[in-house]
Amino acid sequence: MELHHDPRIVLTLDAGGTHLVFSAIQGGRDILEPVTKPTDGHDLAACLGNILAGFRGMLPRLGRAPVAISFAFPGPADYPNGIIGDLYNLPGFRGGVPLGPLLEDEFGIPVYINNDGDLFAYGEAIAGLLPTVNRALEAAGNPKRFHNLFGVTLGTGFGGGLVHDGRLFLGDNCAGAEIWCMRNKLDPTTTAEEGVSIRAVKRTYAEGAGLPIESVPEPKGIYAIACGELEGDQAAAVEAFRRLGEVAGDTLAHISAVVDGLVVVGGGLAGAAGLILPALVEEMRGTLRSRAKGVHPRLEVRAFNLEDAKERAEFLAGAPMRLSVPGSGREVEYDPMKRIGVGLSTLGTSRAISTGAYAFALAALDRSGHG
Repeated sequence: MELHHDPRIVLTLDAGGTHLVFSAIQGGRDILEPVTKPTDGHDLAACLGNILAGFRGMLPRLGRAPVAISFAFPGPADYPNGIIGDLYNLPGFRGGVPLGPLLEDEFGIPVYINNDGDLFAYGEAIAGLLPTVNRALEAAGNPKRFHNLFGVTLGTGFGGGLVHDGRLFLGDNCAGAEIWCMRNKLDPTTTAEEGVSIRAVKRTYAEGAGLPIESVPEPKGIYAIACGELEGDQAAAVEAFRRLGEVAGDTLAHISAVVDGLVVVGGGLAGAAGLILPALVEEMRGTLRSRAKGVHPRLEVRAFNLEDAKERAEFLAGAPMRLSVPGSGREVEYDPMKRIGVGLSTLGTSRAISTGAYAFALAALDRSGHG
């Protein structure tokens, strides 16, 4: 998909718990300065009024008419039909609100709504980590290519998205790739999100440092403590991010056994990747026991930390060889090293989401023949 040469304009929205940020994308790039309005999530009429006003305000500033509206909105939701469900942080939407149909009636163009984790993964698959890795493999002379990618966002929650061979996987109930509700390895009665989130980092640091949770800094401050740049319990700070990496790695090991593709990491906590990824990848490389085989790797593939120069070089090199076809003089290329890579977002989380929203709308329009 040649996003950067596409002349079509798509209106987008970054919907958060406190602010709504509106923009317009053409050729994969923002063409207007974003417009910000309050969410007012407790008041449905006010929130819907802000959404309509935000999009209306973009129209006079465009050089041509937009072809679609495409954006991320919190779930649960029936995304294909544009119906937003019972949102915890936006209580005004409880009971179900057909936001997509409302916007289609108002603006007369198709409206596409998705989860931010899904659009993050789609953006990275279209124009981020996946093509970057494949280009690097080509430059290294290795025949290996990747077609599948699982994206995770680490922040207020633990979000996920899956792209298979260029198509975003949503599931039959718009609940595909919802990894937040998988089991927490370190506290099996709770969800993985309780171990992979901002609140998890703060809670673990508070416990390790012997402090009340109300007195600990945000993860950015805890990261500064871990790096020795701020006063505090350095060992507890390092352990807070290590434990997050362990829980995330356990979850991604289960996912990777099914998906068998690259893993891209984004979200606000990804800034602490230097403390998270080693533990995350180590967990994915862990072992399990079976009665027949004894101790064996938990994954059939080997996970590599693409942010580590040595591991990235080994990942790109692989183990290529040429095999002779029996009964002929022909040779074929073969790389027997089964591997996946775990890397950071190459676009940045916000850019990946907007790129995903843009690409999703254009692909849907093209498939429908209305592009």
